[in-house]
Amino acid sequence: MLKFVKKVAVTAMVTGACTGMLLTSASAGDPYAPYKGETLVVNFPAHPHFDAVKKVLPKFTEETGINVEVDTLQYLAMRQKQTLELTKPKGDYDLLAYVVFSKADYVAADQIEPLARFFMNPKLADPNYDADDLIDGYVQNIGVAGGKKGYLPGPTGALFGIPFGSETSVLGYRKDIFDKHNLKVPETYEELLEVSCKIKELEPGMAGLTSRGASGHQTSHAFLLHLAPLGGKVYDDNWNPILNNEAGVKAAETLKKILECGPEGGTSFGFAEMKNAFLQGKAAMYLDTTVIAGEVEDPEKSKIVGKVGWAMHPKGVRRGSQTGGFGIAIPKNAGNKEAAFLLMQWLTSKRVDKMIALEGGNPSRFSTHADAEVNAKYPHMKIFGEALKYADPDWRPIIPTWGEVNKELGTTLSKAMTGQMPVKEALDAVAKRAKKIQEKAGYYTYQ
Repeated sequence: MLKFVKKVAVTAMVTGACTGMLLTSASAGDPYAPYKGETLVVNFPAHPHFDAVKKVLPKFTEETGINVEVDTLQYLAMRQKQTLELTKPKGDYDLLAYVVFSKADYVAADQIEPLARFFMNPKLADPNYDADDLIDGYVQNIGVAGGKKGYLPGPTGALFGIPFGSETSVLGYRKDIFDKHNLKVPETYEELLEVSCKIKELEPGMAGLTSRGASGHQTSHAFLLHLAPLGGKVYDDNWNPILNNEAGVKAAETLKKILECGPEGGTSFGFAEMKNAFLQGKAAMYLDTTVIAGEVEDPEKSKIVGKVGWAMHPKGVRRGSQTGGFGIAIPKNAGNKEAAFLLMQWLTSKRVDKMIALEGGNPSRFSTHADAEVNAKYPHMKIFGEALKYADPDWRPIIPTWGEVNKELGTTLSKAMTGQMPVKEALDAVAKRAKKIQEKAGYYTYQ
């Protein structure tokens, strides 16, 4: 079990940087005054969280006098556009959202700003920001680089981004179906597999657990979702691939069983298809990102409004829910960095995190998940807050070689899911290829 009582990187890099500071200029006057009338250009994905963000952005302009233009793109197109923008001498974006696995690429290429100097600036940093309230797993996974393994906190780590639109994994289940058949909500993986396959017998035409299964990233994601709680990792601490060990084989066999008892055509499902199978009542359970919660209660998108209960990601040998989604960062080539930091700080503050949550966004703070008003509107937030205590920032390796390894994992393991090769053979092939990729990148230089 991961315990997030001791604050590692964030306390040192953010709270510690602000301790004892007096915002003389900011508190005596207006920290936004020097930037009034300026226009910040931000790049956000087309995503439910950022739809909620756009509803509160006018409040920022009203309060600060700083205008904000939002360039919204599908997240894959967003990554392509950012790759071009970040290489310019001067980019078009002052603030950008990035999907979690872009962290390694942007930091390694020196394309986003370390945030320490902004949090050390008494004219910019709000001493009441309360970095300790930010969800540890999200900060470690999305914001920190340079520490343990190069992408986690540690004495050499630094903060490059703030979680914003972050996600963990939770179990959604049909309360009506479970009540009808007196089924116990799964707390362990053994119970999850048992009830998943039982549903098909009890409810003709309904599958057990919906899952991603399409070749490539989708199968890789689904495998990793089970690998962490079942005790596995992709690499050991010396970068030797170990995803083909006993825990890895069990995770892959678990995914195969889930797909067999899941909706028809599951081996071709991306996230949209697996999500819609649940929303349209074709599956009794859902285990993946929290981002679906708003859609479940939207009658325009869901046939299961009012019928869904939520529980924590089931336990294997440990609890280890995913961490993912988005963060926000300031590009190195941004034209308005200080104003961009003020917007970043405002968006991720306690007050605005709650505002965004009430509009249907994904909170980045523990206090928002525990807030009475938020829970009155979205009762699932309390369960999500409990799940976040076990969010694993190291459920997948966020390193520059991950894109290549991820592709290899997703395409080869997909063959095992469709019966084209045995699970162990597929994972052995991935491990062998991953070893060569790591070797070429220099990961064994000091061995």
